[in-house]
Amino acid sequence: MSLSNRVSLETVLFALQSAGVAPGPDDRRVVPRDTLDFLARLRLLMGVPFNTLVPDEELLPNESIRFFFVDRAWTDALVQGALGVATANSVDRAQLEAIYPIVEKDVDFAERRIRVPGGEPPLGGTAGLVTGFLMRSAAVAGWPGMHIRAYAEEPGDNDESVLPESDPRRIKLLRLERLAPAVLLALFDGAPSVIHIEEPRQGVQFGTRQSQAGPGRIRAMVPARNVRSARYVDANGDEIDPAQVPQGQSPSDLAREIPVRFRPGAAGVVDMTNTGRAFRDAPGTGMTGTGDDRIDGAEFALQMLRFPYRQVFAQSETTPTVQDAAFRPGVKGIAREYSTAFNAAAEED
Repeated sequence: MSLSNRVSLETVLFALQSAGVAPGPDDRRVVPRDTLDFLARLRLLMGVPFNTLVPDEELLPNESIRFFFVDRAWTDALVQGALGVATANSVDRAQLEAIYPIVEKDVDFAERRIRVPGGEPPLGGTAGLVTGFLMRSAAVAGWPGMHIRAYAEEPGDNDESVLPESDPRRIKLLRLERLAPAVLLALFDGAPSVIHIEEPRQGVQFGTRQSQAGPGRIRAMVPARNVRSARYVDANGDEIDPAQVPQGQSPSDLAREIPVRFRPGAAGVVDMTNTGRAFRDAPGTGMTGTGDDRIDGAEFALQMLRFPYRQVFAQSETTPTVQDAAFRPGVKGIAREYSTAFNAAAEED
C-alpha cells in the first residue's frame, strides 16, 4: 500500500473515533467512498486469488457445480487485515479494534451497492448470510450471458414476468462473474431455496436431440408436438398431460421421437423436405400440409423449436425440475403466426 493510501486510512480511523457514531449509507464525509468500495469488494472475494478459493483442481472438476456458504468470520478478518495495514503500533491497533464496529456497519451498506440492477433500490441494513456457487462447464463459455435467478420460494411454472431482485421472493445477487472462460462464480444475499440457471432467452432457437448411433455416427431426433395445442404427443399420437408425467421426467421425455434426416454426403445439413414429411406423417402432430412437397413453414418451425434450457436446483422435492410446463409455443389463427408465449394460460390457440 502506498504512503498516500496509508495516510488516508489513518485519517479515516481518527475521524471515526472522533465522530463516535456510524455514518449513514449515503454520507461519505467520514469514510471515503473509495475505501468503502474497496473493503466491500474484499467481502465479496474480489481480488482473492482463485487458488485460495479452490486450492485443488479436483474440487471443481469439469462439468460440475459446487454450492457453499461464505464464512463471515473469514471475510471480516480479511477486511480487518486490510485496515490493519495502516496501523504501526499497538496503540493504532487498539484504536482500530475500538472503532471497527462503526466501519463494519458502513461496509454492510457498501457491500450491497457493488452490484445494483438498473432502476432498483439498493438494499440496506446489516449484512447477513452469504451463499453462492462455483460452476465449471462448457455452458459458461458457450452462453456467457446465461441467467442466474435465486428464489426464497418456488416462483411457479409460469415465470414469464421475471421478478425483480427487490421482490421479497427473489434473493439478490451480490456478485456474478466469470473467473475464467468456463468458470462462473455467483454470490447471493441469503440462502435460496430454488436456483434457476438458464440459457439466454434472446432470439429463437431451433435444434435436435442427439445420441450415438454407432462408431462415428450421430442420430438426431425431435420430440413430436401437436401444432394446434403445442403439447407433446406420445407414440400413439395422444397428447401428453403434464400433470400425469412421473416426477423427475418431462413431457418431452415421453414424446414420440421423430427422426431428423440429413442430406447425403453433407453431414450436418438438414434435409428439410424429408424431415418435414416425417413431421407431417407422424400421428398426432396436426400438421395440415398436403401433397408430397407442401409443408407448412410455421408448423415445421414449431416442431424444431427448442426453448432455452433451464437447470433447476431446489431443496424441496415438490419443486418442478423440468421446464416443459413453463414454456409453451403456439401457432395462432388462420395466419398461423409464430408465437413463443411463455404463459400457457394466456395463450389463444
